[in-house]
Amino acid sequence: MTAAVLVRQGELRTEQRPVPTPGPGEVLVRITSVGVCGSDTHYFTEGRIGPCVVESPLVLGHEPAGVIVSLGAGVANRAVGQRVSLEPGIPDPLSAQSLAGCYNLDPGVRFFATPPIDGVFSEYAVHPAAFCHPVPDSVSDDAAALLEPLSVALAARQAGRIQLGDAVLVAGAGPIGLLISKVAQLAGAVVTLTDVRAERLAVARIYGATHTFMAGEQPHVEPSFDVFIDATGAEPAILGGLARLAPRGRCVLVGMGSDTIALPVPLVQGRELLITGTFRYANTWPTAIALAASGQVDLDGLVTSAHGLFDVESALSAGANPGALKAVVHP
Repeated sequence: MTAAVLVRQGELRTEQRPVPTPGPGEVLVRITSVGVCGSDTHYFTEGRIGPCVVESPLVLGHEPAGVIVSLGAGVANRAVGQRVSLEPGIPDPLSAQSLAGCYNLDPGVRFFATPPIDGVFSEYAVHPAAFCHPVPDSVSDDAAALLEPLSVALAARQAGRIQLGDAVLVAGAGPIGLLISKVAQLAGAVVTLTDVRAERLAVARIYGATHTFMAGEQPHVEPSFDVFIDATGAEPAILGGLARLAPRGRCVLVGMGSDTIALPVPLVQGRELLITGTFRYANTWPTAIALAASGQVDLDGLVTSAHGLFDVESALSAGANPGALKAVVHP
C-alpha cells in the first residue's frame, strides 16, 4: 500500500508498505477519507507539539473513515463491506481512567499520528473493531471522517455544561469553532462567534451563530456570557473571553496554543469563574453519527479542498488559503 510519511520536520515522501494484517479483535480498513487537522500541520512545520516530538518517520492523519475489508479473529459485530468512522485513540481498557468512563484521559492511550504511533494518510489501516463505528449511507465518506472534530465539539459542549437559554461566546471560527457553535445552538444556546478572518465569519450563521464580530472589534459591553469556549489557543482571545463572562460563568479551553498565559486572578475570583480544559473526547461517536445522519450538522459543508496521497503537503498548507476551512485526503 501507499502511505504518505513525514520523514522529518518539513519533509514528506510517499512509501510503499505492506498491507497490515488485523489481529484478534481488529479489522482491516480501506481508508476512503481523512480530515486534515491543525495538529498534522503543526507536526509537519514544527516537528513537535509540546512534549510529543517526531523522532522517526511518522504517518500523519487521525480523522479517518473507510470500509472494512477483512476481520481479525473473534470479531463478530462488524462485517466486510461495512462503512465505518475510526475513533483514533486506543486506551488500555483496564486503566483507572478507562474504568472511570473517561478513557480519553488514559495516559497510555495510543492515538493515531501522535509519535510514535502512525496515523492514516495511507491506503489501509488496522484498528480495534470496537473503535470502528458503523455509519449509515446517508453519511458521506468525508462526513464520516469529520465525526472526529464533531466529537471535539461535543466534548466542549459537555465540559461547558451548555443548556437551553445560555449565552455562549466562541472564539475561533475554524472547523472546531464552527462545530462548537452548532452543537451549542442545538443545545438551545444563543451563540456569538468571533474570529480574525472575516471570510470564516461569513459562514457562521450556517453553523449556529446568531451574532458575530471580528476579534478585537466588539464595542464594550457589560459581562454577559454564561459560557466562553476558546478554540484558538491564543492568549488575547482567552483573556478577552474571560473578561466577557458573567459572574459564575464557565470557560472551556479547547484550542492549543500558548503553553502558559497570564491568568487574571482577581477577575476569576471576583466573579467565581470556572475554568476547565478538554482533552479529545469519550463516548461521543453515537451522538456525532446521529447528528450527521439526521442532517442537523452539515459536515460536508466544511470541506473546501480534497487531495490525494501524493498531494498531502498541499493538504497540510491548505488551511492558510482565503476561505479555506477543512482539507481532506482521499487515499
